[in-house]
Amino acid sequence: MKIERIDEKTVKCFLSNEELEEYEIDYKDFVMRSDKAREVVQEIIEQAAEEVGYTPPKFAFDLQIMMVADQGLVLTFSDKDPDLNDSNQLIECLKEMKRILQRTREAAEQIPSQKEGEAKAASRPEEAVFVFSSLSNVMGYAAALPGNLRIESTLYEWEGLYYLHLQKGHAAYERYSRACIQALEFSALYAAEETRILQLKEHGSCLIPEKAVKKLRR
Repeated sequence: MKIERIDEKTVKCFLSNEELEEYEIDYKDFVMRSDKAREVVQEIIEQAAEEVGYTPPKFAFDLQIMMVADQGLVLTFSDKDPDLNDSNQLIECLKEMKRILQRTREAAEQIPSQKEGEAKAASRPEEAVFVFSSLSNVMGYAAALPGNLRIESTLYEWEGLYYLHLQKGHAAYERYSRACIQALEFSALYAAEETRILQLKEHGSCLIPEKAVKKLRR
């Protein structure tokens, strides 16, 4: 278990696949907030307090779950701050997705250089998959989005969970990014790189192949 202090209110913990097996737990337990997940979270908080001086909030904290391909899970604990504005949340979400993409690029062979404008665009993730514990949560998220949002979306089901694949489509990048931020209120980030998305397409059952958000909102 590797714990890192990000700032005064935020701590990250990396759990390897071996540690997940030892705890007999996986990402579904954290998404669904099972009793087993609560015990592990409490152990992480206690260890974070001992190792990095983390002081857990008195009332509540946000927990974000991110899968690292073939390695394990990253759990991010942060104080719930009602004054935290959307721009800060947007920055943090984009940072997380970019970290995943960076790991993918480092593991791949170097490709021919692109034009400056194309390279800049490629550095911004334009698709992500979010995992929901229930279909009602997916529908709640869809209902919360603006009706004129021009993103592309596909809904999958896999092992009892629901996966919403969001793509920028014709939406402005800022609006797409805010849609990703809003998804974290109903779900957890599952993937933002091609390898994990292809795995979902291969093993999951496609429930709504296109315009999933629009159809669920109806």
